[in-house]
Amino acid sequence: MEVTLKRGESTSKSVFPLFYFFVFFAFGALFPLLSVYLQEEVGLSGTEIGAIMSISPVVMMLIQPLWGMVTDYTRKPVFVLTVALWATAVTGFVYSLAAEYRWLMVIAVLLAAMQSAIVPISDSIALHHVQQDGGSYGSIRLWGSLGFAVAVLAGGWLSDHFAFMTIFYLFSLMLILASFLAWRLPKQSQTMNSGTLRGVRQLLAIPHFLLLLLSTFLIFGPILANNSYFGIFIKQLGGTLTGIGFAFLLAAGSEAPFMKMTDRLIRRFGLIPLFIFATAVSGLRWFLYFWEPPLVFVYITTIAQGFSVGLSIPAALQYARDIAPKHVQATAVSLYSAAGNGFGAWFCTFIGGYLLDRYHIGAVYLFFSVCTFIGMLSLIAIHWLNKKNHSAGEER
Repeated sequence: MEVTLKRGESTSKSVFPLFYFFVFFAFGALFPLLSVYLQEEVGLSGTEIGAIMSISPVVMMLIQPLWGMVTDYTRKPVFVLTVALWATAVTGFVYSLAAEYRWLMVIAVLLAAMQSAIVPISDSIALHHVQQDGGSYGSIRLWGSLGFAVAVLAGGWLSDHFAFMTIFYLFSLMLILASFLAWRLPKQSQTMNSGTLRGVRQLLAIPHFLLLLLSTFLIFGPILANNSYFGIFIKQLGGTLTGIGFAFLLAAGSEAPFMKMTDRLIRRFGLIPLFIFATAVSGLRWFLYFWEPPLVFVYITTIAQGFSVGLSIPAALQYARDIAPKHVQATAVSLYSAAGNGFGAWFCTFIGGYLLDRYHIGAVYLFFSVCTFIGMLSLIAIHWLNKKNHSAGEER
């Protein structure tokens, strides 16, 4: 019995890294190059690209909490995750067949609805696993960053030397491979409360959680919108598709070592102070891009993503679960993800498309910088509340 249990735990630990690698390889193969594909292959305008790229986060914002509720209610996260992976893979393949703006909009909506379940449910399973059986979420999640980095370079090279359509085929293939691994992930057996809607109201009554939603909206919105415009930014500075892939390789690849160190840094500095530091680095990076520096300098500064994304994602996710009641932790992660990956990404991507059409790519990054620094103020407010509550507890 004990030998079987240990073997199962070992299998889970080996499956998680490969699963995250495949999932984020899929994302890295498609999304960083999608805006360039829509501009160069389909011939859409900046506003049309902004509309298509921004409709996905809107759908994710609306659908993500529903996926979280379904997961909390059914207590079958692995099954729900597998269904979402297959549905997303099929929709991604259909994306490659569309060439008209209206159909691209429809498929973008369907893709976002299916895809919105993947990361929150995967993260919820992974966090539950490391809390129950030990380990580090950052050590698991870093494989996603590696997969993303390798995928963008591979996707850029294949698009340059073969056909741009390969980004869709890579996307679908990797998600199908991930779906087979999903069945080997640990099945959660924690007790859930069926009053999920009541739990949502409970979450929204927590001031720290509301401030977290605001900060993730303003901080992760630009980070994710950058995936849509960074390729265009590189192209306008004189880069190639392979060059875009190389830039994303540096950026995403730099996340891995910082994710590995996240747990140790959290214990030393605290969740929110670490998040504040990562946000400051992110805001400075966007402000530098406003000046449209030389391409070589842009390649060098992509390493800053290791500080910003590599530290902020594990810190924010852990804080979202820590302040949520146990029976709605999956819903808390979905709401947190919807705020940043959904509403924030939509807002920044849509406004970015407008600014790209009316002004220039530098204006897009100035907007990202302003949003990020305002989001940092929200984190400072959380830190102040934490210190205030801590002081009040000591007085009692």
